[in-house]
Amino acid sequence: MTFAATAPAADLSDAASAPHRQLLTLIGLLLGVTLAPLVAYNQTPSATLYNQLLAFAGLGLTVAGLAWSGSLRAGWRVDGVSLGLLLMTAAALAAPSMNGLPWSMALTSAAMLLGALLAVQTGRAITPELRDDLLTAFCVALVGAGLLSVIVSVVQMFFPALADGTFIARSGLVGRAVGNMRQPNHLASLLMWACVASVWLAQGEWLARRLGSALLGTLALYLLLFLFVFCVLLSASRTGMIGVGLLALWGAVDARLAPRIRIALGSTLVMFAVGWALLEWYTAVSHHAFGAQSRVSDEGAGSPTRLAILKNAVGLLQRYPLTGAGWGDFNFAWTLTPFPDRPVAFFDHTHNLEMQLLVEMGLPLGLLTLGLLGWGLWSGFARAVRGTAATRCAAMLVAMIGLHSQFEYPLWYAYFLLPAALAFGLSLAESTPDGTTRKHDAPSLGKRRPLLTLLGLAIAALMPLVIADYLRIVHIYAPPAGASPLEDRIASGQRSPLFSLQADYAEATVLPPGELALDAARRTGHHLIDIRLLMAWAKSLNAVGETDKARYLVERLREFHNSASDEWLAECEEVASLGAAAKPFQCEPPQREYGFRELR
Repeated sequence: MTFAATAPAADLSDAASAPHRQLLTLIGLLLGVTLAPLVAYNQTPSATLYNQLLAFAGLGLTVAGLAWSGSLRAGWRVDGVSLGLLLMTAAALAAPSMNGLPWSMALTSAAMLLGALLAVQTGRAITPELRDDLLTAFCVALVGAGLLSVIVSVVQMFFPALADGTFIARSGLVGRAVGNMRQPNHLASLLMWACVASVWLAQGEWLARRLGSALLGTLALYLLLFLFVFCVLLSASRTGMIGVGLLALWGAVDARLAPRIRIALGSTLVMFAVGWALLEWYTAVSHHAFGAQSRVSDEGAGSPTRLAILKNAVGLLQRYPLTGAGWGDFNFAWTLTPFPDRPVAFFDHTHNLEMQLLVEMGLPLGLLTLGLLGWGLWSGFARAVRGTAATRCAAMLVAMIGLHSQFEYPLWYAYFLLPAALAFGLSLAESTPDGTTRKHDAPSLGKRRPLLTLLGLAIAALMPLVIADYLRIVHIYAPPAGASPLEDRIASGQRSPLFSLQADYAEATVLPPGELALDAARRTGHHLIDIRLLMAWAKSLNAVGETDKARYLVERLREFHNSASDEWLAECEEVASLGAAAKPFQCEPPQREYGFRELR
C-alpha cells in the first residue's frame, strides 16, 4: 500500500519503496489489527488489557499516518452510527451522576466509544483514490492475524504441551482452541474476518499479483478459506459455524463478485464438512476430544445459559422500563435482583447487543440509540451494496461482527470494536468520480491535517502511561520482590484514575468487615461481583448494623449455588443441629426485598 499514484497495484509489499509518509499507517495496522488479538502475555487481574491497549495504539498511529499524509478529506460526516456513538458517550459520561457509576468505568466507556467514532470518521474520510489501498492493507493485516491464529489453534488443539502461556495461550477448554484472546468465539470471529479479508485480496487481484498468476491466486484463496474454516471447527464456536453459512450466502447472492470468488465462498460449506470428517476421524484414532461435536450433540443450536440470561435481562427491563439499570450497571443490577432461575455463573453482559443497550439505558433512550444505529447500519449497508466490491467486503466485515454481537459482546473489546468501526467507515467511503477505483496523479480532495495527526499520536503515546498506571494494580495481586505492604499497595492502586476499582476489590475482600471494606465493596460492585465479594460485602453490612441488607445479599448469593460459599453457609446447618438459639446472620432470611439502587 503506497497511497501514492504510481501504480494500480499498490499494497503493503510496496511500502519499502513508498514515501515514508505512510509508515505510521502501516505500523498502526500491524499493531492494531494483526498483533492486538495475538498477544498472549497478560498480568493479573486483566487477561485482555494489553490486547486492547495495542488496538488503541494501532488506531492512533493509523489515524496519524493518514492525516499527516493528506489521505483524508476534511469535515464531519453525519451518519446514524456516529450519532448513536455520541449518544452512548453522553450516557456513559452522565452515568456517575445519574446512577453512581464510578468515573473510571465512565471514562473507559467514553474512550472506547469515541475511539470507535474516530475510526468510523477516519474510514469514511479516506480520499476516493486511496480507499481500495487502505482496505487492501487492512485486509492483509487481518489475514496475517488469521494465519498466526491458525498456528495458535493447531498448537492448542494438537500440541497443547507447546502452549507456554506467554506466546501461545493455554486452552482451558478440552477439545477446543481459544486463540490468544482465550475465548473461542473471539477466535472464530477473527477467523471469519480473515475469510472476508481473503475474498477482497482475491477479488482485488492482490493474491494474483503476489503469486504471479490468477490461478495461483485462486488456489491461495481456497487454501486460506480452508485453514480458517477448519480452525473455526477447532474453536467449536457455534457462532463461527453460522458465520461459515453467511460466507456461503454471500457468494450466492453477490452477483458482482467474480465467479471464481463466488464458487470459493460456496465451497466453504464443503470445507466445513471435510474438516468435520477429518476431525471425527482424528478423534476416533487418537481418542482426542472434539469440542464441536460434543457441543452440538449436547446443547444443540442454542445455549441454555445464554437463553436464561436473556430471560433475566427481559425481567430486569420489565422492572425498570424507563430508566433501565443505568449505563454499565447490568451486572450490578442483575446480581442484586432476585432471580431464582438465574444461571449459576456470574455475567456482566446480556450476550446480546440490543438487549444490553435496552436494559442499561431504558426503553426511551435505548430505542432511540438502537434506532440511530439501525438507521446508520441499514443506510450504510444499502450504500455499500450499491457500491463496489470494496464497500461490500468492508460491509461484510461489519456483518460478521454484528452476527457475533447477537450472542456475545465482542464490541466491548477494543480489538474488535475499533477495526469494525474502521471497516464500517470504509464501507461508506466514496468511490472516484466515475465510480471506479482509478488512481489519479495525486489525491484530489485530501490535505494534511496536523491537529488530527497530533490526536492520533497522543492516543498512541497515552498507552504506555496507561500500562504504568495498571502496574499499580498488578503489584497488588502479584507483588514483585521487595514490594511494599499490601495496605500501601492497595492505597496506591486506589489512586489510579482508570483501575481503582480493582484495588477496591482487594480492599473489600481483605480488610476486616467494616465501613472501609463496605465502601470499597459498593464501589467495586459496579465493576465485578463474585462469590468472594458477595460474602465480604454481606459481612461488612452486618458489621455496620445493616443486617437485613446483609441477609438479602446472602439470599442472592444462594441463587448461584457456588461451592466457594458452601463452608460459610454450612455454619447454618451446624447451628441448627446444635439447637442454638442465636444464629449467624447469614442463616436468617431478610425481612424485605431491596432494590439494587438501595445497595449502592
